[in-house]
Amino acid sequence: MNLNYDVIVVGGGHAGAEAAAAAANMGSKVLLVTMNMQTIGQMSCNPAMGGIAKGQIVREIDALGGYSGIVSDVSMIQFRMLNKSKGPAMWSPRAQNDRMLFAATWRKMLENTPNVDFWQDMVKEILLEKSRVVGVLTNLGIKIGAKAVILTNGTFLNGLIHIGEKNFGGGRMGEAKATGITEQLVALGFESGRMKTGTPPRVDGRSLDYTKMEIQEGDGEIVGFSYKNIPKPSKQHPCYITYTNENVHEMLKTGFEKSPMFSGRIQGLGPRYCPSIEDKIERFAERDRHQLFVEPEGWDTVEIYVNGFSTSLPEDVQFKSLRMVPGFENVKFFRPGYAIEYDFFQPEQLKHNLETKLIENLYFAGQINGTTGYEEAACQGIMAGINAHLKLQEKEPFVLNRSEAYIGVLIDDLINKGTKEPYRMFTSRAEHRILLRQDNADLRLTEKAYNIGLADEERWRKLQQKIKEIERVGEIIQSTSIAPEEANKILAEKDSTLISQKVKLHTLLTRPNIGIQDFQEISAIEYMYKTYWKESVEQAEIMLKYAGYIQKEQEMVRKMEALENIKLNTNFDYSKITSLSAEGREKLNKIQPETIGQAGRISGVSPSDISILLVYMGRV
Repeated sequence: MNLNYDVIVVGGGHAGAEAAAAAANMGSKVLLVTMNMQTIGQMSCNPAMGGIAKGQIVREIDALGGYSGIVSDVSMIQFRMLNKSKGPAMWSPRAQNDRMLFAATWRKMLENTPNVDFWQDMVKEILLEKSRVVGVLTNLGIKIGAKAVILTNGTFLNGLIHIGEKNFGGGRMGEAKATGITEQLVALGFESGRMKTGTPPRVDGRSLDYTKMEIQEGDGEIVGFSYKNIPKPSKQHPCYITYTNENVHEMLKTGFEKSPMFSGRIQGLGPRYCPSIEDKIERFAERDRHQLFVEPEGWDTVEIYVNGFSTSLPEDVQFKSLRMVPGFENVKFFRPGYAIEYDFFQPEQLKHNLETKLIENLYFAGQINGTTGYEEAACQGIMAGINAHLKLQEKEPFVLNRSEAYIGVLIDDLINKGTKEPYRMFTSRAEHRILLRQDNADLRLTEKAYNIGLADEERWRKLQQKIKEIERVGEIIQSTSIAPEEANKILAEKDSTLISQKVKLHTLLTRPNIGIQDFQEISAIEYMYKTYWKESVEQAEIMLKYAGYIQKEQEMVRKMEALENIKLNTNFDYSKITSLSAEGREKLNKIQPETIGQAGRISGVSPSDISILLVYMGRV
């Protein structure tokens, strides 16, 4: 085997797969080291991609030239656009996926990517010269050289699985934990911690009574994630909804004394926004039921994922409780739910390009940084892969700011604030979310990715065509007039004020609940839909309908950019500025921000601290 590479990626999950693909597609020679070649790109928890804010991230990964959107579209069994009743800033694509097809597609795409090699083994040590990466040492005793290493270890670093009073080492059920790396990094001065996550039981769908549940169908129109023309499924698989009840809750409580979470055997903090079922009934005692989503794992399996019933209670308590849920009276288990504890490293120890501050050319991506979720991991992976390649080419880092992408928000939050619990992305975390919509990720990011050599010619040509179409559609909308006899019937149906004379179409579109699709029978609009891509029409409509809001956001961004342009010395001793608050000095010395704007986003740095810094620099 080749014993020297440009980039070694450790771990084959969502972060590792995107990192390997990005670095390889940009021209680096990449080795993906994984403990199990059969689980590359595996969905360790729920068989779904996207959702609130997460769907925006998948579209951003796709716009950059990543693979997650394509894999999700190829393997989807159901698609829904969430929050359609709200404004477009909140629309979020979500897909149920065929778990086995998802992983198989990931592996196939990586195997068809030039410059990617594979090695099945455990990495137990990072090889260093002074404070720079030179390779890895595997469990088999093999030394493999590398100019850069990206760690994407997921939940495997000293992973410990809990089911009731039982616990055993593992990074995932049935797979061994990874050892050695945490101990080495801590010895080098890195700050580590423990986190936990959980997963629900998997059950036999043949044992369920779906007539006692609510059916949840997919959307009539499948939009998907990728901006490429990926064929969509001709049919969709339904999901179902059922509910716990007070009897279920009482049965669950019988296992609390054996719960590793309540007994203190689990030290790591779990995800606040995806709590276990025992945590739900403890924290929300006033509720007499909780919603469960019954999600199929694929086209050709009867395995069911019980979303909402994540638990680490004893397996017999899980079984008895679930049999009290409507539709689950005769349920058969494939395996019980469990919790897993694992090591992570505080992300404040990273630069914005995800390179560690202590070790040159060592990058962290995914759950090792304290995040949770496939999408959060994947976007860190693609950014780490991009930046590892660029660093080796002696080029400037590729960093997305908070007004350019949810990816930028996520990384900026991690670097400046760290995390005490698994970090999950929400639309509320993005102050510029009207600019960061799922529909315009390609307009925001594809040109940037094309310029650094990641997005391909097909994406670039499609983007140019879309830009032209948006401009033309905008012109048609602004020039088209609508007569009362054409508009009033539609307006009346929408409980909107009628018109008494011809008006421009764009003025009607500014009204609530009025969309361009309502006027498809008008000749100019009918022509537009026949001539241009539907996504171009939708994009032009959004830009016109929300022009005022978009302009205000852009003005706010310009004001913030003024602070981002004030550079700071990244080796400055802030303890010299005694007028700064004690916490401000501590945090500024720890993070070493690159700009005044970044300094202002650090947890513990107050507005008065920023004013003092500006005075010190002679900017006020």
